[in-house]
Amino acid sequence: MKKIIAYPLTIIFYLFYGLLLLIFHPIQWIALKLGGYNLHKKVVSILNLGLVRCLHFLGTKIKFINKQTIPENAPLIIVSNHQSMNDIPAIIWFMRKYHPKFVSKKELGKGIPSVSFNLRHGGSALIDRKNPKQAIEELARFGKYIEKNKFAAVIFPEGTRSRDGIPKRFSSNGMKTLVKKIPSAYIVPLTINNSWKLLKYGGFPMNIGVDLIFEVHKPIQASSLKFEELFEKVEKTIKNSVIS
Repeated sequence: MKKIIAYPLTIIFYLFYGLLLLIFHPIQWIALKLGGYNLHKKVVSILNLGLVRCLHFLGTKIKFINKQTIPENAPLIIVSNHQSMNDIPAIIWFMRKYHPKFVSKKELGKGIPSVSFNLRHGGSALIDRKNPKQAIEELARFGKYIEKNKFAAVIFPEGTRSRDGIPKRFSSNGMKTLVKKIPSAYIVPLTINNSWKLLKYGGFPMNIGVDLIFEVHKPIQASSLKFEELFEKVEKTIKNSVIS
């Protein structure tokens, strides 16, 4: 019965989700041309609030737990596990005051209304996974940009989404490059739970009645530990809070 009910709710979800992406694509372009970065950033935040709210059509409850004191005048590296594309709008909206920018695969930089535009023009990094040299150079450029502007870099060290909620092996390469290029950064571990359950049936229908939980952990000054110790601590912090 639950899956049957999920079909019409999923259609409503995709309808409004798609409309938001289509409507905000030209709005982003206008905002960037007329108001530059600041206006574009506000438009992107509103868009992602709308995308988060679309999940309520599915009966999704969203809890974003942040009891930490996060430095506001320092660059951040938000390191998170990754369970579905629904992770991203929530991070953009709930962490908006820190100007989150993503490390993403270059394929997402084309063809997706609103999303591709923001990735290309909003300050994110687009890397070619098949070209290590390009990936390292792009991460280095991205790191300098984050350091200069005191923004937040968001990285998913698993490299791809976990489809069953169990975290995959964390790769240290991306985080290591960012720490090197953002020497004054604080690492902010973030654990995401239950996002994968939204895709329990493969995306159509979407699962309904999911409790989606984001938990922000205590920031760690990147320079306070050797990288190997830092990476191990961040990985354990994130994975120890994953609900099995």
